[in-house]
Amino acid sequence: MAEWVEVAKKMCPQAPAANIEMAVPLIIEALREMALDDDDMILTAIATVHVETGKFEPISEYVSKWNTNPGGEKFGRYDGRKDLGNNVPGDGERYKGRGYVQLTGRANYRSIGGKLEIDLEGTPDLANDHTIAARILAAFMKREEVILRRALEIGDLPAARRVVNGGSHGLDQFIAAFGRGEEALGGG
Repeated sequence: MAEWVEVAKKMCPQAPAANIEMAVPLIIEALREMALDDDDMILTAIATVHVETGKFEPISEYVSKWNTNPGGEKFGRYDGRKDLGNNVPGDGERYKGRGYVQLTGRANYRSIGGKLEIDLEGTPDLANDHTIAARILAAFMKREEVILRRALEIGDLPAARRVVNGGSHGLDQFIAAFGRGEEALGGG
């Protein structure tokens, strides 16, 4: 476990060391529970947390032009989104991104919560608990395991990043962190 903490510090040099020391063991344990504890999946998880939170601490999504219309309700761009399962006014804010992986949308809170036997739909703020955030990350990666592994097998890090983000936000950071991790493990 200590090795992965040191690898994560090299991957994410701007993140507070204390946060990495606390989060990485939780993430590794959650990945282990999902049988995702090989080097590529751990590197993917650490690089993802680096990009999604910046500081290895579960966070709530901030209001931005991507989720809120100018002068509109906070997270209003998420309201009524069938692809997110948001079907009640206010669902956008209630089910905004949270945690290490920025779990977003009623459907994801229900699905991942069900897999973990946690009522995330009824208590979405639980996604910001360190242990639960790690378990959410692992459950999300398990759900997308086939796509992630295909991308990683051929070295398609942009495709691996799209699995989480749906686009290319943070792609350069993700690729750089993943590469630093491979170097730290002696394979880069």
